[in-house]
Amino acid sequence: MLSRCSIVSKRLFSTTRVSLEKSPTGVVFMNMGGPSTVPETRDFLYQLFSDNDLIPISKKYQPLIAKYISKFRTPKIEKQYEQIGGSPIRKWSEYQAKKVCEILDKSCPESAPHKPYVAFRYARPLTNETYQQMLKDGVQKAVAFSQYPQFSYSTTGSSINELWRQIKKLDPERSISWSVIDRWPTHKGLVKAFATNIQKRLEDFPEEVRKDVVLLFSAHSLPMDVINTGDAYPAEVGATVYSVMSELKFSNPYRLVWQSQVGPKPWLGAQTADVTEWLAPSQKGLILIPIAFTSDHIETLFELDLEVIGESEYKDKIKRCESLNGSEIFIEGLADLVKDHLQKGELYSKQLPLDFQLGKSNDTFEHPSQVFGDHSNKSSSPQ
Repeated sequence: MLSRCSIVSKRLFSTTRVSLEKSPTGVVFMNMGGPSTVPETRDFLYQLFSDNDLIPISKKYQPLIAKYISKFRTPKIEKQYEQIGGSPIRKWSEYQAKKVCEILDKSCPESAPHKPYVAFRYARPLTNETYQQMLKDGVQKAVAFSQYPQFSYSTTGSSINELWRQIKKLDPERSISWSVIDRWPTHKGLVKAFATNIQKRLEDFPEEVRKDVVLLFSAHSLPMDVINTGDAYPAEVGATVYSVMSELKFSNPYRLVWQSQVGPKPWLGAQTADVTEWLAPSQKGLILIPIAFTSDHIETLFELDLEVIGESEYKDKIKRCESLNGSEIFIEGLADLVKDHLQKGELYSKQLPLDFQLGKSNDTFEHPSQVFGDHSNKSSSPQ
């Protein structure tokens, strides 16, 4: 007859074995990416200019055009990455994803273990590389977590389209059931993290002028032909800015401005560099806040730090707010967002079908329900 101790031990071993065999929940941080090393720059540019969702040229000729443009632009962009030591976006994305999953394993045990992944649109690890790794890891349920807090069809939409292409190519049997966090412009963790970093940067100014420092919230601009399709991006960036200022109790004058315009086409403005130069002579101080970015990359480290601020004759009056990077407030907010998403069982936001109805693409799906949800015909099987 088995002793009580033996019975308990057997039960514990059985429970442990089931736990070890449980399929992990994949948490996939999706973003544009950037070349971690300078030699990766040309491949990054080729992938970027090949994306018809971001730069709608011609599906037929776009690869050839992308090859030419990337070859032409590589020497200039390589020099920029040399000055900042390569893009840190992969480092920060992997760090944030890892920390989020560690928190989720404790706060959301019903979906544990949670396994972190990064899927970039234009740099390694590319979506197809990450998807193949997830299949090897036995992932059956995954959350595509867009790291663009504010939705645009040219960013989040492009990443979702690429995910759909890889599902069809690598996972036609739909062994992974996907859901997506496609926007979070006013999430409390995001808002509080930005507000905290702004308050810290304001302390770098003399106390007597602090309340008069102008806050310039800078977001990556988009061509007006994208905006004119009804893209949600400008409104959602504005919502983030207003929420942050509400958290700050509207302590300072502020404006939303736009950066990174390229090419001759009309873009959303006013441009960050122009407004900074217009205001700097007359103001007691300026703070640039990268409001649409969740970590440092070339747009912050080179464009804002070295160009907008570094080349200004008023650089002593201009400071940049620290990016979110390793902010504990931000990372805890991300984990809270994923936990809420998992517990609600939401596949995608109410806005996403309309986003894809208005967005223009040569290679997409008819409705998000084709991408997200359980399509494996095994919904009755235990997970």
